[in-house]
Amino acid sequence: MEISAAVLNDVNEDYQLEELTLGEIYPDEVVVKIVATGICHSDEALRVGDAAFPMPSVLGHEGAGIIEKVGASVKDFSAGDQVVMAYNYCGTCPSCRTGHPSSCSQWTALNFAGTRQDGSHTFFKKDGTPVANFFTQSSFATYTITNANNLIKIDPDEDLRLFGPLGCGLLTGFGTVVNGLKPATSSSIAVFGTGAVGLGVLMTAKIEGCSTIIAVDIHDARLETAKDLGATHTINSRTENLEERIAEIRGGQGVDYTVDTTGISAVMKSAVDVLGIGGITAPVAVTPNSIEFNTFTDLVLANRKLIGVLMGDSVPQLAVPKLIQYHKEGKFPFDKLVKFYKFSEINQAAADSNSGKTIKPILIVDENYRKDEPLEYNFQI
Repeated sequence: MEISAAVLNDVNEDYQLEELTLGEIYPDEVVVKIVATGICHSDEALRVGDAAFPMPSVLGHEGAGIIEKVGASVKDFSAGDQVVMAYNYCGTCPSCRTGHPSSCSQWTALNFAGTRQDGSHTFFKKDGTPVANFFTQSSFATYTITNANNLIKIDPDEDLRLFGPLGCGLLTGFGTVVNGLKPATSSSIAVFGTGAVGLGVLMTAKIEGCSTIIAVDIHDARLETAKDLGATHTINSRTENLEERIAEIRGGQGVDYTVDTTGISAVMKSAVDVLGIGGITAPVAVTPNSIEFNTFTDLVLANRKLIGVLMGDSVPQLAVPKLIQYHKEGKFPFDKLVKFYKFSEINQAAADSNSGKTIKPILIVDENYRKDEPLEYNFQI
């Protein structure tokens, strides 16, 4: 099958729209016609080389689309089903068997190798050059091959153009709270960085009953959005003294939980420093940066904890439908974060995300999907 894809040929280059050949599917795979896809910070991290990945490649891992073809061993999915795609996992290791597929023993190989486990590729250039696949998904394409484990079936009445970001960024924010931090009712939380992941954390903290929700950023416009989504307090750490403001808000006690989504060394350290006694911090950004701290004075002395939470430790097939329901109920209004772009505008969408102009870009890959129905939420391409 001949397809169009946004190919990244080398680190720090722009995406190039190219015609590729899609390979044959394996028995446990499906072909998905992509309707729309979010752009996530992880895509940008790979593009600029913050994390190593094979090139050339087709990135994208917040895809939503319609199944075109199913492999012989695929159950519970059929051609024509609407799906959101998340990450791949083996399904048989102890972590998968106990409900923690993001801790799958094969997670890195399945999602970051750029190939299937047998070394084969799903995309090829016209001259036969293989092109790496990302997250067993590669949603920056008109069609893709993905594994059945990546899929979450969506009601046929739902508008797929909105829901791709539920497969990664917003899933991570949601799961970091409910599965990682597990905040007590009426507890306090500070979120560092108010992009899609951070605002996902914030909206979930409100759902989970946190009474003090502090948004920290350097962009006033984003802090205003955070207020609209449930932040009880905001701090512009460029113009305000962070620790003094936290002490003022919390009466000198520090906060119970913090989440860093920036990946900046000094900010990650601040997320530790503002914790109260018994506090827990979760740094979740894809970053090449590290932090230095004294384990005794910064953690042990105050019984603090630092935890890693990959993909929110979520089971996508359970979490994504829950987030869609929360959205319907007005509890998770992530549509307020979204701006839609044409697929051909991928480089502009990425630039707008990097500059902070757009919180969550979504590329409309299939402009004929529901052609007679306008995009909802007053965002037009």
